[in-house]
Amino acid sequence: MSDQVIDAVRELLPVLRERTQDTEDARRVSDESIKALQQTGFFKLLQPTRYGGLERHPNDFYRAVRAVSSACGSTGWVASVLGCHPWQLALFDDRAQQEVWGEDDDTRVSSSYAPMGRAKPTKDGFEFTGRWSFSSGCDHAGWVFVGGLVVDDEGNPTDFRTFLLPRADYRIDDVWDTIGLRGTGSNDIIVDSVVVPEYRTLSFMDTGKCQGPGQAVNTGPLYKLPFASVFSCSIAVPVVGMATGAYDAYVNHTRERVRASTGGRAAEDPFNQLRIAEAASKIDAAMLQIERNIDEAMRRATAGEKIPFPLRVQTRRDQVNATSAAIAAVDRLFESAGGGALKVGTPIQRFWRDAHAGRVHAINDPEKALAMYGRAQLGLKVTDAWV
Repeated sequence: MSDQVIDAVRELLPVLRERTQDTEDARRVSDESIKALQQTGFFKLLQPTRYGGLERHPNDFYRAVRAVSSACGSTGWVASVLGCHPWQLALFDDRAQQEVWGEDDDTRVSSSYAPMGRAKPTKDGFEFTGRWSFSSGCDHAGWVFVGGLVVDDEGNPTDFRTFLLPRADYRIDDVWDTIGLRGTGSNDIIVDSVVVPEYRTLSFMDTGKCQGPGQAVNTGPLYKLPFASVFSCSIAVPVVGMATGAYDAYVNHTRERVRASTGGRAAEDPFNQLRIAEAASKIDAAMLQIERNIDEAMRRATAGEKIPFPLRVQTRRDQVNATSAAIAAVDRLFESAGGGALKVGTPIQRFWRDAHAGRVHAINDPEKALAMYGRAQLGLKVTDAWV
């Protein structure tokens, strides 16, 4: 079934490629593109079978994400974020899953996980208020995950939770206007004093332990993986996909390019050939490391084993290294693509802008994740929630 989905996604790539400029101009992915991806089964790859999903290996999902991102960076980014969220929703209390998927199992959830909300406990759950930035694809979602701190009467934080809210409980402020990933529609989410029942929240302390009430009904190994591993790779793989698209565009461009200064064919330039080899190697290595780590995590989860901490920090190490390698590959190609590649509408410059925009996501910050790995190797305590 995964192969069928990936094949259907690949058949869609020419259409997504044709829409890239329209996607940028609209500052959002079109409804038609989202519907087309939905029809391939893409958004069901990580969704529980109990709610019409396919419950597949995460690497199948990442391969599909890479393919979409190689055609359109913005579409790939939105697809990855929205497509990852069914996995997290599966960890929530089944009452929350029923509310989202009970009537329509194609319902999507967007997110903004930074703890910008403030929640006060009430007898019915939490009174919740906040504003969040960067909720990619929020126009295509009927619900949202947002991060918030639970505070006591003195305003002191007592917990960090993810809150699940329906579209009626928040509004979207259209503020997204950027030089990269322009088409992701990553707008602001605003919540003004709503009550969120406790079963529509998930503590990051539990998430960090690979625990969630949804595991009582979604018992497969997929839902025993660390959140930080699954989500961080969902943010890294689109950048690898953008590098793949830049590589393909560069190769095609170089085959036809004639240097204005010499009249010689750019394809005959051995330095261009060298750049192609270097970029291909970096991109392949980036993806292989991600797949290796997720394969090992799934193997252990399938065997009923706890995911060891060294594997978790290694996954974060390789996830940020993947984005760094992808950026290095894109830069290496872009700097020799010539002035023609700068023209608005050409794919190389778009992939260059999109990849750099994806790199600045907090989860792709290399220094922080690499320092975590170094601390763990030296026997020092690692307290970061994103591992």
